[in-house]
Amino acid sequence: MLALRMNRLQLAAGTALVMLPTFVLAADEAVGAIPTVKQGAATGITAIVVFLITAAFLGAVVWPKISQGLDDRANKIKDEIEAAEQARKQAKEALEEYQKSLAQARAEAAKMIEATKAQQNQLAAELKAKSEIELNAMRERAMKEIDQAKRAAVSELYADATNLATMVAGKILKREINAQDQQRLVEESLGQLQSIRN
Repeated sequence: MLALRMNRLQLAAGTALVMLPTFVLAADEAVGAIPTVKQGAATGITAIVVFLITAAFLGAVVWPKISQGLDDRANKIKDEIEAAEQARKQAKEALEEYQKSLAQARAEAAKMIEATKAQQNQLAAELKAKSEIELNAMRERAMKEIDQAKRAAVSELYADATNLATMVAGKILKREINAQDQQRLVEESLGQLQSIRN
């Protein structure tokens, strides 16, 4: 704002100085369409003086401010470029760190998956072995129970057959067979049956 006022004052002073020789000369002689050397010298000197005053004022007051503003702007742009470059480097480093972390997380996840698969396979093998052991034990128990039931059924069948044979023999022989005779007959029959089975 101050520089604008100073420019206006300089312009007014310069105009007054330029017009001053014209007014001075106008009083002495008439000026034609083309001024004479004498008439042009005063105007030229005045223009040179105004130019020098204006150049000195601009060089001393205005140009340092403009130069300072340009330097400040250049420094600001330089700082912004450096900040942008620093931000780019930080972003690049952050991206590289993120990619490393992501690769590490993927590797850890793959290891965990492999470990889980190994544990699952081991658990499946253990369960299979355990179920096979339990199945074999159940099969053996079932075979023993079947064998016991079979022996009990055979024994009962032999006992019934022996009773029936005793009754038939008693009727044939017309005498009664005592318990001792009956036991002897059962043992003989079981021995014969076992010798047939073997």
